[in-house]
Amino acid sequence: MRTDRKLNMTMLCDFYELTMANGYFECGYADKITYFDAFFRSVPDKGGFAIAAGLEQLIDYIEDLHFSGEDIDYLRSRNLFSEKFLEYLRDFRFTGDIWAIPEGTPVFPREPLVTVRARAIEAQLIETFTLLTLNHQSLIATKANRIVRAARGRAVMEFGSRRAQGSSAAIDGARAAYIAGCVGTACTISDQLYGTPALGTMAHAWVQMFESEYDAFTTYCKLYPTNATLLVDTYDTLKSGIPNAIRAFNEVLRPQGITKCGIRLDSGDISYLTREARKMLDAAGWETCKITVSNSLDEYLIRDLWIQDAKIDAFGVGERLITARSEPVFGGVYKLVAVENDAGEVIPKIKISENVGKITTPHFKKIYRFYGRDTGKAIADYLCVHDETVDDSGTLEIFDPEATWKRKTVYNFEARELPEPVYQGGKLVYKRPSLDEIKEYCARQVDTLWDETKRFENPQTYPVDLSQKLYDIKQGLLHDKGRSR
Repeated sequence: MRTDRKLNMTMLCDFYELTMANGYFECGYADKITYFDAFFRSVPDKGGFAIAAGLEQLIDYIEDLHFSGEDIDYLRSRNLFSEKFLEYLRDFRFTGDIWAIPEGTPVFPREPLVTVRARAIEAQLIETFTLLTLNHQSLIATKANRIVRAARGRAVMEFGSRRAQGSSAAIDGARAAYIAGCVGTACTISDQLYGTPALGTMAHAWVQMFESEYDAFTTYCKLYPTNATLLVDTYDTLKSGIPNAIRAFNEVLRPQGITKCGIRLDSGDISYLTREARKMLDAAGWETCKITVSNSLDEYLIRDLWIQDAKIDAFGVGERLITARSEPVFGGVYKLVAVENDAGEVIPKIKISENVGKITTPHFKKIYRFYGRDTGKAIADYLCVHDETVDDSGTLEIFDPEATWKRKTVYNFEARELPEPVYQGGKLVYKRPSLDEIKEYCARQVDTLWDETKRFENPQTYPVDLSQKLYDIKQGLLHDKGRSR
């Protein structure tokens, strides 16, 4: 295998996308305009909402979308594709339209995170990467946000690179975690590429390298006096680690007037050790010393630490965040929802399944989010046909599309469209926000959700309703297609 060249991500696609593209070409469907939605069916960890992420990498992918001569030679070697199709791929570019919900937005099942309007071949070939980047980063952002909320305002650092499933998962996972509220990452290259602040202290190997724990600590304080966080559990946390840390702080930092410092605990009974550590540090006059803890943490363990009155200022969270270990699959899908006929009319399409959860919502759609004008809180999301508009100057009755007798009248609300144009006619029209802008936006948007929706267990189900017009179209297709089976 050659490793001396840059991979062309255009070829990161399921092989069936290529065989279907060739089929579309041979059948005269190459220029058929199609509509695809990327959405997910359930929130990981049975949570109340997810966090959308990954759009930036989708844009990078589409900006570089092309087939090289080497790619075409490989496809020719498979003896499955026509020469005319292979020639078509030489000048292949994305020329369609894309709408997307901005990164950092709380999102809910069955609403499109991304909608693609493009020629059949173009829309089909971007399926895998679209799902790959949305599924992974939305998964990690969702898990990270749960952990950040469990931390109750204390800093959370992403520490999971060495346990991530591959280099891209480590790099992009750190980005997603930062969007969702982490203050930084141990992954240096993610800081270099994206600006997620690289953070870190020392490993147990540093302490073991020196003749004594005290020598290791004093040396580190001398080298990094303004960033001295000492790992105190290499030998014995209470009998040697913390006393030696205090001694090093007294002898190296205090004479320089430095009061900012910290210790880190990575093992043992964290709740007990942090309580004892706080007492020892305060008694020694180091009330400003911060206590950081790590060691296979997640939102539930962090919540339990607060119940046990742990004294913690910051968390380093690794494998259970970067792998979303409790539920490591986001489950996003990419489905055809409409095509255009020769007259340019949008014709809705539906997928029917014996599994009711897999039935799609057809048509080219809009998504509105309703916010209370008095509270600023999100009330419901509303899916409608693309040519519908919502008048938020009065009242509107909405209903649960699965249980239509559940109805609610919303009033004194503001309706905002969620998706934003990203590509129009193949041209990027989206103003790409900075990572810090996305992070700040995410925090503001999560704050618009009621606490009942943000519960870790048994959250209140947030309404995602269909307009009457869209509901009627879906029911009509279900009836017609069901009769033809």
